[in-house]
Amino acid sequence: MDPAGRGPAQATIGGTFVDNLDRDDTGRWHKADGRSNGGMFNVGWRRDHVRFGGGVASIDLDTATCPAGCSGKPYASGEYRTNGLYSYGRFEARMIAVKRPGTVTAFFTYTGPSDDQAWDEIDVEIPGKNTTQMQTNYFTNGTGGHESVINLGFDAAAAYHNYAIEWRNQGTIKWFVDGRLVHQENGSRGALPTRPQRIILNLWPGIGMDDWLGAFSYPGTPLTARYAWVKYTKY
Repeated sequence: MDPAGRGPAQATIGGTFVDNLDRDDTGRWHKADGRSNGGMFNVGWRRDHVRFGGGVASIDLDTATCPAGCSGKPYASGEYRTNGLYSYGRFEARMIAVKRPGTVTAFFTYTGPSDDQAWDEIDVEIPGKNTTQMQTNYFTNGTGGHESVINLGFDAAAAYHNYAIEWRNQGTIKWFVDGRLVHQENGSRGALPTRPQRIILNLWPGIGMDDWLGAFSYPGTPLTARYAWVKYTKY
């Protein structure tokens, strides 16, 4: 989840794409820089913590120049987000999560006040305290509380796997892992999102969320989440 970002004047409604993340495509994406989301995000976003090499995008979490260079936070990490907004369709990412209590490796969609819209969001989150699980959630008009925990049957930090969100205007959200349907929401637990959203990749350590994430301690060397590609198919 993320309450800040590039403003609506620079946002367009995007169409179908495949991005192999083998380079920084500034026509489609931008790196968050020089700010923190605050709240439970115990990290400052740094553009140099999203890097490209070996045909993948990597997001590093470390303590470089913190707290002065990390928006006052003790840790620095990266967030990569689309310039445009995307509506109903299938959102997919192939990634390897970080295994470390207190962290979240995320692939999600988000819009909010920075886009002159209410807060809507759809989440794929891998908690680093147990990377055999994935948490799904969604927010509509700023209301969340729709979490579900999915047992993956594998270690998401050990190898690349494919994660997908299928968001349809017929009133469903479906989550898939390696092509297998693992969860579905139909609005029975609360209205589903309706607003176009940005696609966001990030890695962050939490604070004050020990019951959910576990306590974070930095291991002394950078932690790295990796993303092999992102796809969006417009419906």
